[in-house]
Amino acid sequence: MTVESGHTTEQQQGLILTDAAAAKVRSLLEQQGEEGLQLRVAVQPGGCSGLRYQLFFDDRSMDGDVVTDFGGVGVVTDRMSAPYLIGASIDFVDTIEKQGFTIDNPNATGSCACGDSFN
Repeated sequence: MTVESGHTTEQQQGLILTDAAAAKVRSLLEQQGEEGLQLRVAVQPGGCSGLRYQLFFDDRSMDGDVVTDFGGVGVVTDRMSAPYLIGASIDFVDTIEKQGFTIDNPNATGSCACGDSFN
């Protein structure tokens, strides 16, 4: 467990989910009302910089998945995406200027203007 800027986070397998992000995911999962769903974080080819993030709810379990628990919120990463996400931090911001999940990834060497893809 680490503390960053007053936010407690748990780090396992290199991916960090802040308390704010975990709370938002938990809320969205409750709205879905389905048992067994977890947040899947994947890195896929695409976007203007070559790679893009995908965050979605999933009930599947694939061979090689890395499953991490953040205060009762299950986060799943496939084995191909996991190396791209080591040290990445997923947060949820809700300000007058912006609302949504943000990913701060130290592995990204560049990104495009839209902020949705990286390389």
